[in-house]
Amino acid sequence: MAERKGDGVKVVDRRTAAQDAGVATPAPEPAPEASVADDEAAFAAARDRTCDEPVPPIDFVTFVLSLSTNTMVSLGILPAPGSQEKKLDLPLARQTIDLLAILQEKTKGNLTGEEERILDTVLYDLRMSYVQVVRERC
Repeated sequence: MAERKGDGVKVVDRRTAAQDAGVATPAPEPAPEASVADDEAAFAAARDRTCDEPVPPIDFVTFVLSLSTNTMVSLGILPAPGSQEKKLDLPLARQTIDLLAILQEKTKGNLTGEEERILDTVLYDLRMSYVQVVRERC
């Protein structure tokens, strides 16, 4: 390798003799892409090995309640997981409430009675909590 120094700049020539002679080197072969089914199967296998505790089924109600809990953390009503510290993040709380409102609008007529009641109740409670936190803060 040829090295040239000057003005505090170091230049290292990393070309090979074949490249200098104009001989093309073959490009490395791309790695084979895994299919989505392979990814999902690997995720399911890893999830089954690492989850010793039973988890609730993943359904619409669980999703809504998860978003609700995250919003209550953002409003400072519940402590952040792991830290037990209550932090206020009004923009994130507002964004999640708006997200739940979009879900309500887009799923209208497609939910069971229980799912609809839970979504309506969660949205009402979170909106009222948001208003209360904003009033206390101002």
